[in-house]
Amino acid sequence: MKRTKKLPTPPPVGRSSAVSRHGALSQVYANREQSWLNFNRRVLEQAQNPANPLLERVKFLAIVSSNLDEFFEIRVAGLMQQADAATSEVSIDGLTPREQLKRVHSAATTLVREQYRCWHEQLVPLLANEGIEFRLAAQLDEAELAWVKNYFNQQVLPVLTPLAIDQAHPFPQLGNKSLNVVVALENPETPEPETTMVVLPVPRILPRIVQIELESTVEGNERYVFLSEIIKLCAGALFPGYRVRSAWAFRITRNSDLYIDEEEVENLLKKIEEELRNLRRGATVRLEIEAGVEDSIFTALCEYLKLAPQYAFRLQPPLNLLRLMNLHDLIDRPDLKFPPFVPAEVPALRAYSSIFDAIRDREIMLHHPYDSFAPVVEFVDQAARDPNVFAIKQTLYRTSGDSPVVRALMDASLNGKQVTALVELKARFDEANNIHWARQLEEAGVHVVYGLIGHKTHCKCCLIVRREAGALRFYAHLGTGNYNPKTARLYTDISLLTTRESVTSEVAQLFNTLTGASRLPVFNHLIVAPFNLHTRVQDLIAVENANAAAGKPARIIAKMNKLVDQVTIDNLYAASQAGVKIDLIVRATCCLRPGVKGLSENIRLRSIVGRFLEHARIFYFENGGTPVVYCGSADWMSRNFFRRVEALFPVEDPELKKRLVDEVLSTELNDNEDARELQPDATYTLPARGPNDPAFSAQRYFMAAARLRATHPVTPAG
Repeated sequence: MKRTKKLPTPPPVGRSSAVSRHGALSQVYANREQSWLNFNRRVLEQAQNPANPLLERVKFLAIVSSNLDEFFEIRVAGLMQQADAATSEVSIDGLTPREQLKRVHSAATTLVREQYRCWHEQLVPLLANEGIEFRLAAQLDEAELAWVKNYFNQQVLPVLTPLAIDQAHPFPQLGNKSLNVVVALENPETPEPETTMVVLPVPRILPRIVQIELESTVEGNERYVFLSEIIKLCAGALFPGYRVRSAWAFRITRNSDLYIDEEEVENLLKKIEEELRNLRRGATVRLEIEAGVEDSIFTALCEYLKLAPQYAFRLQPPLNLLRLMNLHDLIDRPDLKFPPFVPAEVPALRAYSSIFDAIRDREIMLHHPYDSFAPVVEFVDQAARDPNVFAIKQTLYRTSGDSPVVRALMDASLNGKQVTALVELKARFDEANNIHWARQLEEAGVHVVYGLIGHKTHCKCCLIVRREAGALRFYAHLGTGNYNPKTARLYTDISLLTTRESVTSEVAQLFNTLTGASRLPVFNHLIVAPFNLHTRVQDLIAVENANAAAGKPARIIAKMNKLVDQVTIDNLYAASQAGVKIDLIVRATCCLRPGVKGLSENIRLRSIVGRFLEHARIFYFENGGTPVVYCGSADWMSRNFFRRVEALFPVEDPELKKRLVDEVLSTELNDNEDARELQPDATYTLPARGPNDPAFSAQRYFMAAARLRATHPVTPAG
């Protein structure tokens, strides 16, 4: 596997004087961590929303837990390290790491409390009304109790290993986010009670939600019990001669960031594998334990885990509401789920026997998941089988476990084509999966490359070289999302299939840069990080600023996942003060404060959280009446500008540009159901709606539009 030379990292530009004059940092910028927690609160609102189907609400509740896990593993872990190192670094809004930790813990505690209230007070009763009941151990009747004990003896007991904690047995090394039960035992034969503490790690192979299957169960009624309840109830079977005084489920979260000095590593793949094993021993950053646990047990656990008590959460069972995600598939109740949506076939492809013929006739833009992801897979698959295709070059950041794209690349290599795959080994939480694919690809003869040292390769590009009429032609796919057919049904993204030479030639140059040794490539059509993305974005904003000052049309519409980069925010503030009308659609973290008098009065900002995860990045600049539109992989964050390889691609076809602006962006700006508008105080509120204004969801509109678009006949161009 090949690695290229390290690139210089451009230094960030200082804050503008206009912002410095405005006042305290906290009045100018929102805190990044608080903003992220506010995003997760919007996910929780979907779980609390009675308009959503019941099992979908349960799913949203599980997503809240999944998001919080990653937040503690990465963001809180980083703050704790900074606090321990007594760093002088402050956040964009002027807070020290310790100040941020204090606020984060307070906000996270409130969020988790609301999450559990939603489960216990809203969802559990509603599920029971639908015949789906959850039992605690104390609620089991005689028949259920007998069934549970038998299940424990047959399915659970044989795979449990009790680990005593005493002078001869140190505290065990517990896995990150694993379920454990701590048991306090007493010897009934000693005159003075002697407490022995034992930990039961629960193997991940065991299902966390168990359906109680009794012949007497009334049809249409389903009863479930959490595995932790079963283990606590039956734990005594593991300790003959002892009395179980108490048993409590707990779960720990560890620092899960990888620490790798790529310049000092000879074999990056082996080093990442080693670091993945080390993550099991990462520092504990959170303890979740059932409420009511004895103080002595709680204190002992905190001491063993070397964790301050303020980083512990005492929760009503069950722990880890992420496990509720399984209910959606476990329970066959279509009436409690979103109506099925099948991504629409793409009409522009129907009239062609070959996808290459279609792309050669016209550029094709896909809006996933409303448009099917199948053409992207078919693009690579046909290339693998086409005798006229000589080479395929592909970036892989995240993909599915059984990836048809990876299979096609391996088939292409076995068919004698030159295949290069740039696999990003450091894609967070997908490192092991990507290592597996890297090895599989190499075994099939694919040239596997890591990319640029110190930079994650996050761009979404595929280039195919095909011989036609005695010459070589480039075909390219460029996207905002990963080459993952599964998430393509859940995430909103944009794909562009093109033969436009100005773009495809620069995609070829981008791959040469990633696999070769070019340090300062020139891109005139693509905008590529870390080379020119930050500079070009600032230039595009500056053009709008100057046009507004000159009385020309000036408008910015930008859709992304996160907006954090301070220089970009400052330039947006300056543009607002010059009179540029700015609409931002930012799904998650945002450090900009819109609508602040004298600073950002011309900026409106909204977030959309709905059935699908908003993931597309689309950028519109009025450009004095000749609008330019870009899509791509990059958010406006320092990491994307300087520490990742990203690519924005221009959408130049008038019809496709119009669709992006007049349909996609305009529709999302009119959403008054799933959208929330960011206020100057960093809170989010529902968009204003008049008494006669109907509720409008952009995502539902796009689903309906895709179905309609799929019915329109299309003939070849020309």
